[in-house]
Amino acid sequence: MSIGLIGKKIGMTSMFSEEGKNIPCTIIEAGPCTVTQIKTKETDGYDAVQISFDEQKESRLSKALLGHYKKAKAAPSKKLAEVNFDSEVSLGDSLNVDSFVEGEFVTVTGTSKGKGFQGVVKRHGFAGVGDATHGQHNRMRAPGSIGAASYPARVFKGMRMAGQMGNARVKVENLQIMKVMNEKNIMIVKGAIPGSKNSYVIIEK
Repeated sequence: MSIGLIGKKIGMTSMFSEEGKNIPCTIIEAGPCTVTQIKTKETDGYDAVQISFDEQKESRLSKALLGHYKKAKAAPSKKLAEVNFDSEVSLGDSLNVDSFVEGEFVTVTGTSKGKGFQGVVKRHGFAGVGDATHGQHNRMRAPGSIGAASYPARVFKGMRMAGQMGNARVKVENLQIMKVMNEKNIMIVKGAIPGSKNSYVIIEK
């Protein structure tokens, strides 16, 4: 069964299990989401449901997007996403967190925190020069050789180097739902999810 919602990461907390273990958890505000478009194989070439989340002022949107929302009889929103849906939904339907049950496993997709330009030690886990002995200096965290000179006389694609780290789309699978609060549209999942506080995530099962 596939169902999806857009949510907002509120922050982290911890809960105690019945055995007395302290379990790290993430609080997600999931929904209510509105169905803004239904894509089908006949018209779009694939099946999907477009949903919106987090209301937005009309003045902040383009005329094209406003028309899109008016057609769906939905309020303008900050976030749009496409998800797979098995059950029948129609335009303008409201989707809530009650589609999810405690104990189920979900997949959460978000954008990870940006770390800026990072070196190979932080970005790829290179060891660096741990014990700088025997007269070497000034290369504690350097990447070392990136290829031979005369042959192949180039750097192979995929060579792990320093560069932009984070701020990428990350998907985390099999996170267990610890608690669902329908009246507050809140879901608590076990473990960590990508992104900073107040960032948008897509929850699917």
